[in-house]
Amino acid sequence: MSPTFGQCFDPTGATYGVPTFPWKFAPAGYATRRQLRARGLRPGGQPIAAQVMRRSTRRKSGVSVAYLYRIERAKPVRPMTPGRAAALAKAMLARRTCPLCQTDAGYCIPPSLGACVPCAYPS
Repeated sequence: MSPTFGQCFDPTGATYGVPTFPWKFAPAGYATRRQLRARGLRPGGQPIAAQVMRRSTRRKSGVSVAYLYRIERAKPVRPMTPGRAAALAKAMLARRTCPLCQTDAGYCIPPSLGACVPCAYPS
């Protein structure tokens, strides 16, 4: 067993406070938020049940962590209501509208430009 595997294997939760498993070694019955969403579920207010860890050179701490939730305690995703759909459509329109020329650019305007490409780079 590698030293990294040993540091990430804490099924009792003595070291990190929650059961910890190495990446891809979590027992059945647990899922991340994305995995729950793919099944049409959400955590539904339940606390974090466990976590998976792996080494990461991108993180300052040196490890990457994903929190796990119990699948049987998850709740179904709330359905989209007409009001929420209208609010999301309005927000997306605001992200696509150029503040300089007031036209719909057809794509979300990057915050780094602050305007559509023709306005940001005039010929």
